[in-house]
Amino acid sequence: MKELSYLNKYFYNYKKHLLLGLLFIIISNAFQILPAQIVRYAINLVTDNIKLYGSFQGTAQQDDFYSIFASSIIICAASILLMALLRGVFLFMVRQTIIVMSRLIEFDLKNEIYTHYQSLPLSFYRRNNTGDLMNRISEDVSKVRMYIGPSIMYGLNMAILFLLLIPYMFSVSTTLTLYALLPLPILSVSIYYVNNIINRRSEEIQVSQSGLSTFVQEAFSGIRVLKSFTREAASAEDFEEKSNSYKTKSLRLTKVQSLFFPLIMALVGFSTVLTVYIGSAEVINGHLSFGNIAEFIIYVNLLTWPVTSLGWISSIIQRAAASQKRINEFLNTPNDIVSEKNLEAAIQGCITFDKVSFTYPDSGIKALKDISFQVRPGECLAVIGTTGSGKSTIANLISRMYDTGQGSILVDDVDIKDYKLSNLRSQIGYVPQDVFLFSDTILNNIAFGAIGDVQEEQLLNAAKDADLYDNIVAFPEGFNTMLGERGITLSGGQKQRLSIARAIARDPKILMLDDSLSAVDTKTENIILNSMKKIMKGRTSIIISHRVSSAKLADKIIVLDDGFLIEEGTNEELLAKNGVYKELYEKQLSTEEKV
Repeated sequence: MKELSYLNKYFYNYKKHLLLGLLFIIISNAFQILPAQIVRYAINLVTDNIKLYGSFQGTAQQDDFYSIFASSIIICAASILLMALLRGVFLFMVRQTIIVMSRLIEFDLKNEIYTHYQSLPLSFYRRNNTGDLMNRISEDVSKVRMYIGPSIMYGLNMAILFLLLIPYMFSVSTTLTLYALLPLPILSVSIYYVNNIINRRSEEIQVSQSGLSTFVQEAFSGIRVLKSFTREAASAEDFEEKSNSYKTKSLRLTKVQSLFFPLIMALVGFSTVLTVYIGSAEVINGHLSFGNIAEFIIYVNLLTWPVTSLGWISSIIQRAAASQKRINEFLNTPNDIVSEKNLEAAIQGCITFDKVSFTYPDSGIKALKDISFQVRPGECLAVIGTTGSGKSTIANLISRMYDTGQGSILVDDVDIKDYKLSNLRSQIGYVPQDVFLFSDTILNNIAFGAIGDVQEEQLLNAAKDADLYDNIVAFPEGFNTMLGERGITLSGGQKQRLSIARAIARDPKILMLDDSLSAVDTKTENIILNSMKKIMKGRTSIIISHRVSSAKLADKIIVLDDGFLIEEGTNEELLAKNGVYKELYEKQLSTEEKV
């Protein structure tokens, strides 16, 4: 219950539903108990008056007696029927309060988890796989809802029924009540031991299910690679192996539960046998009536489902606790990318790196080592380097996907950590190296980057600037063309250009292109760069690339190698130095000439 205590704040928020549900449970249980007393009265009425009725045989009084007697029985039957109907109404109200509360809490909890997921830094997503994230927000939350709704509803019902019924049963007959309830301690001990097994096996199932979800997600996301390498059969075998592992763990849990519930029913049946036997003895001794035996049999049957549900409720609570523990692990993960002053301001675009060093926290790779440079507002900076030199890390640090380990980054001479995150990122247009497109129309994918109300003309111009307009209008549906998952209906170059259009559409103060032209040929690259001259005008632009041809628009170029800034200057200055930049320039120029 320690893990589940996290949900107490939600119970407080929906206390009205919980208290009304409790009231309706009390009323419904009252209408459940009263019919047994009417049955007792009716049976006693019959047994006490049957001889009297026979004594009037052959007389007119017998018919009058029968009429009164039958009317009383009919009234009892009608009362029982009425109470059953009223109990049904209040049980409906119980579900409309407690079960509805569980759905509302499920909704709030999923939103809290999703919001927290979005606030966490990239390092969190590098440590955790997508399948596990999805499983915790779907399967785990569903199991927690079973605790919030059915478990609490049936648990309260059992507690209220015991509080109302047991004292009354003792007031009627202490001996008969003790014998009727005799199997319950045995049941409680059984539940205690079995639930330990259920809890352990439930956690194993959750882990196995997360692994299965991750495998399926990766298989379908990488379906092109699977088909290209004809690995469908091997993938199916791996899936079958993981499915068998999940099936085995599930069957082990089902085996425990299948043995557990018959045990409960047997113990409850034993209570009924004891009730009839001891009750009969009490009737013979003159301590009870026949109506009391019938009444107690009904009471034992009333206790059958609550006692039976005790094991089921315990199982739900154990599984919910295991799921909530997994949820809490992520909810308690702090977001270390926070604003120190929550400064909101329109930035001009001056970026300064002052002796910045950075090591990725999850891998320990030192990506940047004592880097210092400055980009003035409206300038274009090209960051050139080979794979693994630290180019993309600069973009991640400017957009605060990570924070610097040493040194500082200034935007308009203000520490980047002082800006409110949403304010900073809303003024940055970022085209990542790994393009991601949504399963939506092309127009909506471009509009995704826009802030506030945006005119369609602005989106069309963004497509033109990215040299994508002609390709789009050639599609049968034009800008309303639906993209498949991850944009698989577009070529690699088209996806990159669509990503550029998305960044342009938000009219950013800082525009960063992270190797975003790597999937296009040199001719298309030149067309896009020439189109972007007017887009870059008046805003700070950073072009990150391993191709020196992408640096032709830059006012300044920095060259990175193994995390170090080894060269800095204009294109002409760097060529004159006869250093690494010139070497890269000549190699790539000769390659293009051969092509």
